Amino acid sequence: MIERAEALRLMESKIANKNLRKHIYSVEAGMVRLAKHFGEDENIWGLTGLLHDLDYDVTAEIAPQHTFITEEWLKPYNLPAEMIYAIRCHPGHAPCRTSLDWALYTTDPTTGFIVACALMHPSKKLINIDAEFMLRRFKERRFAAGASRENIAACSYLGLELADFLMLVRDGMLSIADILEL
Repeated sequence: MIERAEALRLMESKIANKNLRKHIYSVEAGMVRLAKHFGEDENIWGLTGLLHDLDYDVTAEIAPQHTFITEEWLKPYNLPAEMIYAIRCHPGHAPCRTSLDWALYTTDPTTGFIVACALMHPSKKLINIDAEFMLRRFKERRFAAGASRENIAACSYLGLELADFLMLVRDGMLSIADILEL
């Protein structure tokens, strides 16, 4: 199993864009918080978040290949099949079956939505974003339009209400607010 430090070096060697790295850190933090909430393996869930967009720089223009190159790159690390499968699920290349799959599928767009909420707030700080604020913005289809409301609402497959899910992911991201500069 790959250690986080090695996974981080791998991600940083493949992803040059600072904002994409922030997205990846956010997904990792959200996944760790969800794992803690559900009593799951925080290491596996966090690493899944950290590695989920590993091939994005080379597949941005060829979306059907996204995650399949990541899978090839990760073969030497002998990661648990559940991690690779969840990574394949997040852009919809495979159907979600487990909590890990659903967590990554829902957390991925949620982090962008939460960043947009923070940037819209007068304070520009995650700490000041609460469930009520996020739920109001969630209903505004034009707000953070790239964050699929359908994918985010799939948090129901985790047994979570939308407000609770948004706060769990926000709390995960709050733990790295300094890195996110929010």
